[in-house]
Amino acid sequence: MRVISGTAKRKSISVPDEVARPSTDRLREALFSILQQLLADARVLDLFAGSGALSLESLSRGAKTATCVDAHRQATACIKKNIKSTGLAGAQVVQADVFRFLSTARHSEYELIFADPPYYKKSGDRNFANELLADENLPPLLADGGYFILEVPTQRPPLEPLAGWELVDERSYGACTILFFRWQSELAE
Repeated sequence: MRVISGTAKRKSISVPDEVARPSTDRLREALFSILQQLLADARVLDLFAGSGALSLESLSRGAKTATCVDAHRQATACIKKNIKSTGLAGAQVVQADVFRFLSTARHSEYELIFADPPYYKKSGDRNFANELLADENLPPLLADGGYFILEVPTQRPPLEPLAGWELVDERSYGACTILFFRWQSELAE
């Protein structure tokens, strides 16, 4: 894997073994082509960060800061290594359960929040995508006009977002779909 564009273009990114399911270069290139106008000085939150590829791509393309959150020690060690090898500034790594982080991350606002949770594969698995969309702690972290970008499997059970989330775009890339949400507080009332 590599950083696709920006100041760290072509720098290699390591992927933690058995922890992450990294977004493909094709998917990241398409995603960041859509987001390019929003990246200048953006504050980014990367949930279930894995290798940190989404944060690193954001920083390389002009984001001001990126906070990478992952519960796995192997993933956070890999992210720190990737930050060092790319030479990108503005990244913070938090080793924590994503939902515990959301419950304590007060007074922060992000223009872009990425989430690439483990996929729901069979009945009985945790549906992290639905848990995120139902978490009342997530919307207050999104800056006005910001986007919550959720990666999910193309074949998935129905999503059940809190009233207030508006799905503004959906793009499929093979087995993976990217959902773009905005928070509309007037819809939540």
